Amino acid sequence: MKILVTGFDPFGGEKINPSYEAVKGLPDRIGDAEIIKMEIPTVRYRSVDVLSEKIDEIWPDAVISVGQAGGANAIRLERVAVNLDDYRIPDNDGNQPVDTPIYVGGPSAYFSTLPIKAIRDALVDKGMAAEISNSAGLFVCNHVFYSVRHLCDTKYAGKGIISGFIHVPFIPEQTLGKPEVPSMPLEDIVKALVTAVEVAAG
Repeated sequence: MKILVTGFDPFGGEKINPSYEAVKGLPDRIGDAEIIKMEIPTVRYRSVDVLSEKIDEIWPDAVISVGQAGGANAIRLERVAVNLDDYRIPDNDGNQPVDTPIYVGGPSAYFSTLPIKAIRDALVDKGMAAEISNSAGLFVCNHVFYSVRHLCDTKYAGKGIISGFIHVPFIPEQTLGKPEVPSMPLEDIVKALVTAVEVAAG
């Protein structure tokens, strides 16, 4: 089994992005699954272009996309992606679409095909803060979540690839001098992703 796990490069003035920092910390194998780790750009369509190229290259059984959710105080397992880009800030190439479909004529929404409730329960059983989220936002995280699910239902239909999105909090070094902003130690985020992979791999 192959599982592709992706994180984003820094955006919005941040020097690091905990999503890819955590992805980098994953082992190369988890159980019987080979883990392929990849950084993708926080850029509207380019993020999906490079991701699709990687899928074509390795044909994973699952794609787990990970992103930063500043202000979150738990691992957020995203349930639904919507067919809309509405960026409150520009992406890393300066794109800032407003109320624009990701795929014209595409479904209004896609649901995660990861076992998100089982992952949530496994994390909670290990004493980790985790929750199901019903909104992945309208920035590049949602764009990637929706686009990968769309690809799995169209270009990769019949391949059996499952996919979904996990949001992670800031790590402590991003919140220095901001005691009101929640964070989570990087090692805890890595452990959470390992658990997510274990459950997704079955």
